Parts: sequence; C-alpha cells; structure tokens
Amino acid sequence: MREYDYIIVGAGSAGCVLAERLSANGRHSVLVLEAGGRPRKPWVALPLGYGKTFYDPAVNWKYQSEPEEALGGRSGYWPRGKVVGGSGSINAMVYARGLAQDFNDWEAAGAKGWNWETVQQTYERLETRIAPDGTRHGGGPIHVQDVSDQIHKVNRHFFAAARELGLPQTLDMNGTSPEGASAYRINTSGGRRMHSARACLALALRRQNVTLMTGVMVARIGFDGRRATRVEVTHKGRAKSLRARREIILSAGAVSSPRLLQLSGIGPADMLQEHGITPMMNAPHVGGNLQDHLGVNYYFRATEPTLNNQLRPLHGKVRAALQYALTRRGPLSLSVNQCGGFFRSDPRLTAADQQLYFNPVTYTTTPAGTRTVIEPDPFAGFIIGFQPTRPSSRGRIDISANDPLAPPRIRPNSLATHEDQAQVIAGGLLCQRLAKTAAITGLIKAPMGEDLRQMTPEQILADFRARSGTVFHPIGTCRIGEDMSRSVVCPRLKVHGVSGLRVVDASVFPNITSGNTNAPTMMLALRAADLILEDA
Repeated sequence: MREYDYIIVGAGSAGCVLAERLSANGRHSVLVLEAGGRPRKPWVALPLGYGKTFYDPAVNWKYQSEPEEALGGRSGYWPRGKVVGGSGSINAMVYARGLAQDFNDWEAAGAKGWNWETVQQTYERLETRIAPDGTRHGGGPIHVQDVSDQIHKVNRHFFAAARELGLPQTLDMNGTSPEGASAYRINTSGGRRMHSARACLALALRRQNVTLMTGVMVARIGFDGRRATRVEVTHKGRAKSLRARREIILSAGAVSSPRLLQLSGIGPADMLQEHGITPMMNAPHVGGNLQDHLGVNYYFRATEPTLNNQLRPLHGKVRAALQYALTRRGPLSLSVNQCGGFFRSDPRLTAADQQLYFNPVTYTTTPAGTRTVIEPDPFAGFIIGFQPTRPSSRGRIDISANDPLAPPRIRPNSLATHEDQAQVIAGGLLCQRLAKTAAITGLIKAPMGEDLRQMTPEQILADFRARSGTVFHPIGTCRIGEDMSRSVVCPRLKVHGVSGLRVVDASVFPNITSGNTNAPTMMLALRAADLILEDA
C-alpha cells in the first residue's frame, strides 16, 4: 500500500493551493487525487472559451438539482469542474474577495479566527494584482487582472446610469471601497485563464514530493478506529487503498465533500442506514446548510453595436482570433461578465444586498443545452442581471445511493424565506431603476421578453421564480463552527469527532460571501495550509 504524508482529494481551486503550500518545504509527501483529467482542449485556457466547457462532460460533472416548487417545479443545472483545476477551470473567472462583513459574520457564526482582518492578510499573500499598464502589486500566485481598458465601450451606459441614480462607483471591488459600479477583475495572466492549477499545482508538480493521480474515483475514507488513515479508490479499473501518514484532506467541493463523508459513514445516521451504510458517527449537519446565489438576467436589443456585432459574423470571429493570437487581448481574453458590482437596493441598508452584472452580449438564440458565448445573437443586445448577495434559505446535498458514481440529491430549498423573496423584489426594482435611466433607455431598442421597466413587484418575483437559476456558487455543506452539534469542522477545519481528516473547500463556509466564491475558496485553502503545517 502506497503511503503519503498528505492525501488531498480534489485538484480544484482549493486542492491545488494546498498541494503547493504543503509541499513547499520539501519535508512532506503529497498525493493529489482528481476524478477528471488534465485539460486537453484549448477552451479551458482561452478565457471566453468557458462557454464551450459549460456542458462538456469531459470536464464537467453536469449535475442537476431536484425540482423545486418555489421555482415552478424546475430543476436546476449545476455545472461543476471535473478536471484538474476544478470549477476554477470552467468558471467565468470573476475575482471577488467578498465584503468585510461577510467574514466578520463567519466569525460570529463560530468560525473563530476567520474575520475580515485575518482573511484580508491572506488575500494579500494570495494575489498579484495587475494594472492595465502591466504594473504589478503583490507577489502571490493568483494573478488578478484589471481589464478596464479592454471592456466594450457600450459599458459606458452602465456607469452613466449608476451616476444618474446617485449610486457609488469604485475603481476596484476588491479594494478599500468595494461597493459600486466597476469593471470586474478576472483571473487571467498573459491573456490565459489563471486558475489555481496553473498558478499553484504546476509549480508543486516540479517537486519530487508531489504526485498527481487523475481519473481516480474515491469510494470512501477508511478509518482505524476514529482516525482517518486511507482513501479507498478505483483507478484504471482497479480498486486501490492509499494510506496517509498525517492527514487526509477533502477538497472535493460543496457537492462532493459531504458525499464522501456520508459514503464513509459520517452523516445523518437514519439516511446512511437507509442506503445500507453503517454509521460511524451520527453527523446530521453533513450535507446541510447548503447555500447558493440565484440570479436572473433581463435581455434587451440595443440601439448601438455590442459584443454581438463583433463575435457573431465570421469576419468578426477571425478578427478577434487574430487579435488574441497576436496580442493576447480583445474579447477572447475577457469574461462575458464585464461590469457590475455590489450595491445597496436601499441607501438605509448597512451593507450591499445585491450584486449586479452588465454584459454587452446576449445569446437568447443559443440552442438549449449549449452555451456558446462566442456565437451570440445576430443582433445588438445587452444584459442587466442581479443576484441577492446573502440568501437566508438553506438546503441539503446528500447521497442517493451507496455508490460513489450515483448522482447526488441536490435540494437547494430556494426562496424558502420571506426575506429572500423580499431581496429578489429589491434587486429587480434596482435593475428596473437602472433600466429607466436616460442612459439605459437610450440604449434599449426593445426588451426581449417581458419589459422589466413595466413590471410590478409581484411580477418581478413571479418572473424570478420562472426564470432564475443558480450562478454556481454552492457552499456550506460541511460548515465550520466551534459547536459540534451545529457544524461539521472546527475552525482549524478538522472534522469533528475524528482525527486525521479535514475539509478544505467552499463546503466549510458557514455563510455565503456576497459575491463570486472562487476567490474566497482559494484564500481559505492558503490559510488552511498554514494551519495544517502548524499542526504537523
């Protein structure tokens, strides 16, 4: 049986950061297990290529949530990365730290030592921030690119609309004044996606003490008594047992980390017994506390050219491809999410309650089951969209069978609280105010679908129920906390009630951060590595 000091399950956003840090001193052997393979297609590296990976089973688990009554009986599509780099290899690359209050709320919820002051210091170590002129600030592995000089000129209408409403503007949503209209920062370097596999794992794999195994299905964690000691896997059709001398670290994400705990006998006892699993420990919170951002887009035909006009025609595709090949700039080097920011729907609020998106592109004619953003609508169009930042509804993710290959039961329990429903109306009304400004009204040739500008609060909520979907930020299913009766891992990310086992990924977030969750996940992994090495 092969032995390693640390076994990391999942080569995603968190696992790649961990692998690099835990191996850097040369004293510890590290094994990284990944169910997917190395990215072979160019779409992972090409920033705008993520539309090609959105439904690609070669790199995507393509999960489905269970139908939800609150969403008109619809089930949601949940893409998750099945590739080295994880979901950071297939996301829209928006880099958002979150707001200070998010992390102070973590600590208040039992995540001692995870307040804003502490995590801010970790972010500074994680990042290298790159200005439009190439100037660099910081020396961290993750490159955060300011692309404000490259965004489409139609975005000026969004900034003008914000000024017209008296809404704030900010130069950097990750800076000291994060609220307001801004060009989104993205994870790119040299015009290529800068996920944690490229930034961290590639460096780690140059070391003799790091091993990466791909195409590995983890069946369960094995224990000697109450100590996690081995990982039972299937690799190339053969069952194997891999032993960890120090620790096993689950970094499989908010969907798979709780599933692996449950398959290993740690979860709600009744549910485990129903699936023929002998409970090692009754842990009802494993799989619970599921949170996610729901969002909706409003589509408009535009009175002036947008990205549609650049990328739809063949000559436009050729021009964009040549620009990218020669300069690593242009629309192919960007995210489709170009502008937006954090806003308060009511100035009396103490913190932003909405995240907005303004995208200079539409793809309403894209066939169902595809998302080819480089094949947009054949007419000028743009999007205004929003997501409430801090939903209060809580769902669950559980196994559906005693089989690691069986799809999970994803039950988001969306819009379960009156608070969440009120936040949806508030966000819709904020977008409505933007759409009614002179700046945006002049850009609208015609609404595509129901006209947001004419919708009542009741219609906004009904439309959200009918059309909204996840924006792919699931968290919380192995929540952190000091109280074993209310959480899954302690503040040092050790699983309560056992030894030799930690969870390090977005599943441990006690509360969802206000924005995109990839940056907080990588930050968490960097700080987790510090804690693990302290305990070594």
